[in-house]
Amino acid sequence: MATHTCPGASEPYSPCLGLGLRARCAECTVQVCEAVAQIGLAHHEAEAITHLKQATARLGADAAVYTSFVRDDATYASYRSLLACDPRWAAEYARNGWCADDPWLHYALHCCEPIRASELPTLSPRQRLVAHAAAEYGFRSAVIVPTPSPAGQSRVGVLCLGSASEGYFEDPAYGLIKALARGLAMELQDWWHRRIKVELVARAHINADDLELLRHEDLGHSSKVIAKALGTEAKTIDCRFQRLNIKLDAVNRREAVRRAKLYGLI
Repeated sequence: MATHTCPGASEPYSPCLGLGLRARCAECTVQVCEAVAQIGLAHHEAEAITHLKQATARLGADAAVYTSFVRDDATYASYRSLLACDPRWAAEYARNGWCADDPWLHYALHCCEPIRASELPTLSPRQRLVAHAAAEYGFRSAVIVPTPSPAGQSRVGVLCLGSASEGYFEDPAYGLIKALARGLAMELQDWWHRRIKVELVARAHINADDLELLRHEDLGHSSKVIAKALGTEAKTIDCRFQRLNIKLDAVNRREAVRRAKLYGLI
């Protein structure tokens, strides 16, 4: 039987494993890593999605979704996603408002360890409905990969990889795909954080002076202390904070600092 050597590996693998996850992962590990590295260089969302699709295909998966949102945003206005799947799934998801009932998102809210969808604890009826619908769009078998955030538990991120083949991720090579998926998820998270930060700075017109104020406040400095450091008066500092609070849609300066940290400004 002929053998082949996968890219970057010295050991050959047998083509008889071609139908399994093990061969697919071994053959494409280098290509997956190359696609992951390109995500960090993406200048816009469409480019990041292209690289996500490449990494997904090279892992042998059929679909992928990366989701990020602010945990305490009850309106889900901060909900963002990168879609490398059937666009009908995204439309169905949005139309039914499944954010609150997404079992994968719910898992990521409480856990950080990657898990196969088949290993999730008992789901609610609504969560089972979402999972059943996802199966129709390429997520019959799935891996859920939460991503820890520099904002702690305040910002949640999760990558979901899917296969249209039942039990695809039950293969013994799951450990390898889990490691690769973690790297992919973390790169997507870093890219999103940078993107959101740039958007906020542009939208709120945040400047270097604003960031200096926020850093002082984060250190617990009073208006008098800040004024002395900046060579101005305390009442001027108070006025500047009032304008900054409006920019960040914060009720006070401590809330402004919290938002700034949440979005990676300081």
